[in-house]
Amino acid sequence: MKNILILGAGGQIGSELVPYLRGIYGDAHVVATDVKPNEVLKAAGPFEVVDALDAKRLGELADTYRIDAVFNLVALLSATGEKNPTLAWRINMGALTNALELGREKKAAVFTPSSIGAFGPSTPKDKTPQDTVMRPNTMYGVCKVSGELLGDYYHTRFGVDTRSVRFPGIISNVTLPGGGTTDYAVEVYYAAVKGEEFVCPVSEGVYMDMMYMPDALRSIVELMEADPAKLKHRNSFNVAAMSFCPSKLFEAIRKQAPSLKVRYEIDPVKEQIAQSWPNMLDDSCARSEWGWKPEWDLDSMTRDMLEKVGEKKTKGLI
Repeated sequence: MKNILILGAGGQIGSELVPYLRGIYGDAHVVATDVKPNEVLKAAGPFEVVDALDAKRLGELADTYRIDAVFNLVALLSATGEKNPTLAWRINMGALTNALELGREKKAAVFTPSSIGAFGPSTPKDKTPQDTVMRPNTMYGVCKVSGELLGDYYHTRFGVDTRSVRFPGIISNVTLPGGGTTDYAVEVYYAAVKGEEFVCPVSEGVYMDMMYMPDALRSIVELMEADPAKLKHRNSFNVAAMSFCPSKLFEAIRKQAPSLKVRYEIDPVKEQIAQSWPNMLDDSCARSEWGWKPEWDLDSMTRDMLEKVGEKKTKGLI
């Protein structure tokens, strides 16, 4: 990769992926785009305000910056997507199609994240295989399965170098998530630091796979830099780091913040989605095909989250 175009750069992943990539490839070689202005991303490198559904404008940017890799991060998340399924389909699939067309027309590699949301109630929940039943019951999940198939199609039909990972819930101390089922696992750290009671929207015993953002960022780069001859799956690899339920997370936090108070107020939509997702993914294919290995576990992540969120509180940022 020499010149990278990021679609949806202002979101939870993009806001951290852009500086991470710029640190590796150079500020001028990572072009951030979003539908809204972002002064932070603009201050350190090229930034363009663009709607990812505007194929013509994306093509112009690809030519201007001589793009050879496109990272499509545009998506309405699971819970938000259920509020407006038709909008979720239009945005999620429209942005992906435009990214894949850029790959085809400009001979560029394409990365777009899939998700544990691609699985459904009939999927094996424990050590969920790489290749298994995928019958999601959310529009977000339907888009992710469709995106995986479309990525494979563009690779086999047009030779586009498409690659993807199925992300678990991603936990970050930088940008708050927006509308995802796993958001509680970020929000509770803020409540703990601020001394507020946390209201948990999913049941205490519901396990879901999670990953700390530093591991997520590293997985993207490692996959995109991997030898294509060794990749059998491409779209999309299971990746895993840790699996926990709310009660286990709160227990880990209380080791360092004993005053954390929690009550449960179940959100029916998030609860249904959480119950339909895997407890733990089998990521052996990612490990064998491109050497994936997580570096963070629940305890080390919790220490870092509380420290970083605590620093934000001290600075008056939260």
